[in-house]
Parts: sequence; C-alpha cells; structure tokens
Amino acid sequence: GPGCARFVGGCVRNALIGRPVADIDIATTLQPEQTDAAIRAARLKSVPTGIAHGTVTAVAERHPFEITTLRRDVSTDGRNATVAFTDDWAEDAARRDFRLNALYADTNGKVFDPTGEGVADAQAGRIIFVGDPETRIREDFLRILRFFRFHAWYGRGEPDAAALAACRVLAEGMTRLSAERVSSELTKLLSAPDPRAAVRAMAEAGVLVQVLPEARLTPLFDAAVEQGADATARLMMLLPPDESVVRSAAARLRFPNAARDRLAFAALALRDVSLSMSDRETRATLYRRGAQAVSDAIRRRWAEAPEQAADARRLLALAESWVRPPLPVGGRDLARLGIEPGPETGRLLKAFEEAWIVDDFPAAGHVERLAALVSGPRG
Repeated sequence: GPGCARFVGGCVRNALIGRPVADIDIATTLQPEQTDAAIRAARLKSVPTGIAHGTVTAVAERHPFEITTLRRDVSTDGRNATVAFTDDWAEDAARRDFRLNALYADTNGKVFDPTGEGVADAQAGRIIFVGDPETRIREDFLRILRFFRFHAWYGRGEPDAAALAACRVLAEGMTRLSAERVSSELTKLLSAPDPRAAVRAMAEAGVLVQVLPEARLTPLFDAAVEQGADATARLMMLLPPDESVVRSAAARLRFPNAARDRLAFAALALRDVSLSMSDRETRATLYRRGAQAVSDAIRRRWAEAPEQAADARRLLALAESWVRPPLPVGGRDLARLGIEPGPETGRLLKAFEEAWIVDDFPAAGHVERLAALVSGPRG
C-alpha cells in the first residue's frame, strides 16, 4: 500500500549531499512474509537474505535492493541485537547509529527526519549518535569504528566531543567483536579519500591501539595518503616493516590472503629497495621480489624521504612498466649439452639465472652461456 515503504539510510544521505549512491536500502512497515509476497506479486525475484532480522532482498534488473521491516531492539549484547518488528518509523530511527543515517525518503523524494537533526548533520558533516552515545555503542561495539569511518568519509571539522568521549571510555569493548567485522570496517575507513584526521582522532581516543596494537601513527601515514596510496598501502605505513609482525596482525584480524601476503612481501622487499637504485638494480629486484612488493617498498622509502619524490616516481614508473622475462633456458637445453636430468640440472639453471639477472636479462646468447657453465669448473 502507499506509504508502507521508504528509502532509508546511506542512499538518502548521499542523495541529499550530492554523493554517489551505491546500495539502495528500503524500509517497510510490512512483515517479512508480506514483503516477500509483495516482491513476487511485482514479478521480481525475492531472496530471503536475513528473514529472521526482517530483511528480504528484491532483485530488479540484476540489482539487489534490501527491504527491511521496521524494527526496535528488544535486547543487545554488544555484538548482535534481538529485534522485534514495529510499524513506528520513529522507533526504527531510534535504533540506528548516527542521525545522518536515520533518514527516510518516499518515492516522491519527500525526506523524513525522525531525529530532527539528520538532514542538518549530513549537510554540515557532523557524525552524531542517535540518542546517548554510550548506549548506542554498548548495543554494538563496532559502532566505535563506524564513528571514525563515517567521520573519515562524511565528517568535517572536529569530531563530536560526546561521541569521542564515549568511544574512549568503551574502546576495550571492541575486543569482543569478530575479526572479520573489525577488518572490514577498518578497510572502509582507510579507503576514504583522506582518512588522516579520523585516524589521528582514533589514535588519540585509544581506539587504534585496541584494533591494531602494532600500529604507530607517524608522518609515513600522512605521506601515504598524499601519494594517493590505496587502503592496503596506507595500512602498511601504520605497521612496522617486519614480516612476522605484519603476518601476525593480518592473521589476528583475518585479512584476506592477498592482503596478508602483500603486507608480508612488501616488508621482505624493503631491505632490497632504496631510492638511489639504478634502473638495472631495480629490474633485478623486480625480478626477485615482484612488482607489487617492490612498488610498495618504493612508496615506503618515498614516505621516509619525501624530498626524493622524483627518484621514487621514476622507480615506480619502471616497476609498473617492466615485464618480467621468462627464464630463456630449461632442462631440454641442458639435455642437448649432455646433462642428464638430476640435481646438477637445477644447480646449473640456478647459476645461469643468477648470471642472467646480473647481466640485466640479455636477449640473446643463452645457449652459449649455458654451454660455458657446463664446461666450466665443477664443484
């Protein structure tokens, strides 16, 4: 029926302030089973994504739209809430995290702002909890990290003092959260165009040390943001360049394997990378360490020595453009020279490879070089 469904949350907030809209969420006074029936009646695909929590997903033209029944909290334990369904929009708004996220709009574009402050907050870049900040955080300790994430993306000026005080007092509660939820929130925070003020506030409130005790906030982090580095490279600048430390942090926070390996390989590559490397040395290091690890290490050296930006940019351009050549000889070439497959094959190929790297990957003369190694001094 009319007025039983409204757009809610981020899509309304972003439309109001002229930011791109990613996910479109819808809130409804219908019960989940009625929502499901209404989606099917409209000949759309219905997916029961979170029916116990009141969420049904409608798929229209391959786009998912999450439709959630209005809810009020019955009980919360700092991680999950037990909810009851309601048809009261103000009750639904009261259980949301920040006033700028507790916004609703109907299909005519009329905006409903139950807290009375959400629109003003969105336009002013204020991240303020709905109601009492400590109460909101005790319902779900992830809201501490969400506070800093939203400040990084939408905040302007100093973070809200009452919110900061509550985050500081309750920071230890984050130890109860699942690693996946924490690392996902941290990645979103670090992906903001400029997360520097938010990360600084997070460190000062004793929140950064709870999530990432290995982190040290130094000018390297500021430099990474100025370089336009991505979230993983920014994270790298918060951590020491020590393979075992970054591996244990990544394991604890259950980072995806690709991110964990990237952090570890960059730490290992750093000892081979300096901004005074020649192109030839850079190619040898790229061959041995890989382009991603070397690029990450160059970025760190650049952050340590901002005055060497020109060298760093030249080396980064080389790292991005150089194509690693395949080893031009193999066991078959050795067989032709009378070497039977065995340990000797591996030793000769390794010796060839080392000399070939040192010679800066010559394009010709491979078989002659191999023959010289075969007939050369043994043992």
